[in-house]
Amino acid sequence: MPGPPDIPDPRLAAGAEHFNRGEYFEAHEVWEGWWGDCPAADRRFARALIQAAVAVYHYQRGNLAGAARLFGSGRRYMEPYRPAHRGLDVDRFWAAVEGHLAPALTGGAAGPRPVIALAPPPAGPP
Repeated sequence: MPGPPDIPDPRLAAGAEHFNRGEYFEAHEVWEGWWGDCPAADRRFARALIQAAVAVYHYQRGNLAGAARLFGSGRRYMEPYRPAHRGLDVDRFWAAVEGHLAPALTGGAAGPRPVIALAPPPAGPP
């Protein structure tokens, strides 16, 4: 369940762990559960992460059109959260996803698999 507004739901990090292991379907599943429970302020952010995971999943399965479509919509959903939200460097994340999906997006060479590096939440009062 969600914690106080300044402490991210643990499912954000759990999904990121799956994503970083290349388990994109599993990341999507965890984030879908979070999306259903998260506060309104995080709903589009969660949806964008879900779409990023599914875009890479589609790419791996050879569905380049699906990967490109979900990349575009996911990045648009996350636009209001720039430059960073919930410890995620939004621009760096989408640049990494874009590089990895280059064959689907531009016909270029694929970059390395993207990873999510979440910064720890700010320390509260002592």
